[in-house]
Amino acid sequence: MNAFIFSGQGSQKLGMGADLYDKNVRAREIFEQANTILGERFTDTMFNATEQVLMDTRITQPAIFIYEVAAAFAQNDVQAHCVAGHSLGEYAALVVSGALSFEETLHFIVKRGEVFHEAFEKHPSGMGAVIGVPDEQVLEVLEQVGKEDDENLYIANYNGPGQLVITGARMSVKKACKMLMTKGAKRALLLPMKGVGHSPNSAEEGQILGEELKKLHWMTPNIPIYQDADGLPHTDSKEILENQIKLMTYPVQWTNITRNMVANGVTEFYEVGTDDTLQKIVARMCPNHVVKSI
Repeated sequence: MNAFIFSGQGSQKLGMGADLYDKNVRAREIFEQANTILGERFTDTMFNATEQVLMDTRITQPAIFIYEVAAAFAQNDVQAHCVAGHSLGEYAALVVSGALSFEETLHFIVKRGEVFHEAFEKHPSGMGAVIGVPDEQVLEVLEQVGKEDDENLYIANYNGPGQLVITGARMSVKKACKMLMTKGAKRALLLPMKGVGHSPNSAEEGQILGEELKKLHWMTPNIPIYQDADGLPHTDSKEILENQIKLMTYPVQWTNITRNMVANGVTEFYEVGTDDTLQKIVARMCPNHVVKSI
């Protein structure tokens, strides 16, 4: 059984999609469809953007989404039997599974990028990668730093055993990372991306985007989608919508997604994205499984 897994924000690359556009007719059609939907030559920005421009979440989110949908639909070599996406990547998974249309979802992704940008402007937040510390100990440090700084810190992503991402006020996240290094973390550092989503800190943004999600036309997917909010496979459109609304304030359960896919018979994982972040995570958890990229 094959699973397509879609990477999230942070996977953007300079020139992403340009080579695919030039060499694959089907991909080019999807890129041009995106330009038509947006009413602008977004691909010109996407293909030629500087690193600083690509870091703008208003550009990053639609760029990654468009690329991943194009990459998935442009190939015929591998058939997906189920899908999952990490955070932003879940929207590409929703389109590829047939739960949402490309056009409606692209409009939503643009709105999502705008809401995230405004949220960070109001409340500068950050995310930190933590490796090699038990979950319970990470939670203790987050509580301690939160009390000291009068801030709320949370685990935003459970990426794999001993692999977490934390979120909260940027300087408090940096402080927590330093403290975790003193407690034996193999790695604990502030990430360049802005920390919006996947915690109660984003309740306001979650409410705004939740109303937008309700406006979309949700369909029964052709294949199951394993969702970040609970790590389980879903085919009921109402459940999928409910989980998608929850995700703004719930942590990404990628560890459970991987485990549940394997338990349900997945033997081959294919990452759809511009890098190998998810491949590395899955390969560590499932060394005897096929893990490749598309």
